[in-house]
Amino acid sequence: MSKRVNTAIWDAKYKRWKINVQKNGQRRTFYSSIAGIKGRREANAKADAWLDDGIIIRKKTVATLWPEYIEYYTTNVSASTSTIQRLEVDGSNYIVPVIGNKIIDTITNEQLQRLVNLVHHQGSQKKEIRQRRPRSLPLSKKSIQNLINIINLFFRWCRSENYTTLTPDLLVPKTARKKEKSILQPQSLITLFNDDTTLFHGKRIFDDSIYAYRFQVSCGLRPGELAGIWIGDINPNTRELHLKRSLNTSGEITQGKNENAVRCIRLPALAMEAYHAQINLLKSNGVKLNFNTPLFQISSQHTYYGHWTHYLESHDLPHVSLYELRHTFVSIVKTLPEGRIRPIVGHSKNMDTYGTYAHILKGEIEETTKEIDRLFEKLLQPQTDISDEQKKPDFWLLMSL
Repeated sequence: MSKRVNTAIWDAKYKRWKINVQKNGQRRTFYSSIAGIKGRREANAKADAWLDDGIIIRKKTVATLWPEYIEYYTTNVSASTSTIQRLEVDGSNYIVPVIGNKIIDTITNEQLQRLVNLVHHQGSQKKEIRQRRPRSLPLSKKSIQNLINIINLFFRWCRSENYTTLTPDLLVPKTARKKEKSILQPQSLITLFNDDTTLFHGKRIFDDSIYAYRFQVSCGLRPGELAGIWIGDINPNTRELHLKRSLNTSGEITQGKNENAVRCIRLPALAMEAYHAQINLLKSNGVKLNFNTPLFQISSQHTYYGHWTHYLESHDLPHVSLYELRHTFVSIVKTLPEGRIRPIVGHSKNMDTYGTYAHILKGEIEETTKEIDRLFEKLLQPQTDISDEQKKPDFWLLMSL
């Protein structure tokens, strides 16, 4: 038996005892949620048992194991704060309320499938839930697939800790559908590119974020990618934008949503107009300009979203999210070959088929940009009568994003 030289300490954040021990180069952590000296003794006993012959206590509930899993994930997995928060939210809303009181090694695949089916139709099972914007029901196919992925990751960790042998095999309910996307319709786009005002106490004033809206919809960027652009990322002579970073919802700088998020695109004419107008706005506001100056001065995605929502309300325009400005761009350019659009929007699906951005045929980038300019120019012409058929977006292409 390896000799333990330390003792359990009280973790005030999670209200439990915790002890770290090591054997043969392997490090393990043991816990006890019992308060007082009994809890410390229990945690120490678990550590001693493992040091002795690898025996651990498996009779733990999901509610007890879930915070341990979150701590493990936070400590050992390179993940952003927003990803950790997503785990915590999904655990507290969907998983723990349903199976939290069940012993982990008694849970069956059928019980987990019933959990998935239940939350698909009813949403959060938490008795008291506060959400800024509650999810519509039933939950979308993407939301359910994300939940299944989280369950699989949790049980993989539980298997590695010898708490269970179950490998879940869960299915997305057949009734789960992809969430219908909204886009800016032609009349809304005409307003966006011709009216730079918003309402403030009933009076029309200039919207400081107007060029950010126009830039984003002109080249199909994600909101975080837009917020991460520095002045030095754009070469005004070649019209090239090098996307190198993204600002996530937690205010952290990351490399973007996926491996294709870091990319170089050639900006369309409307995007360049927005860029030059934004530079002049920064100068007039006395902002010191250098290569590391954020182009659109977006402090957080939440603040930017608030400005955009207020702009829509100020012009009585239908609600479209910031991410759906990206869908608007894709819908506008849907007549172009899909393989030429994927590198622009940083789409990861089937990207290996087309190779990396650097391998695109010479002249194709310029041709694509001219086509995008032509499509926007045609769309932004004043239209007095638009049929219902013309207003329908191509949702097949939108859903692929």
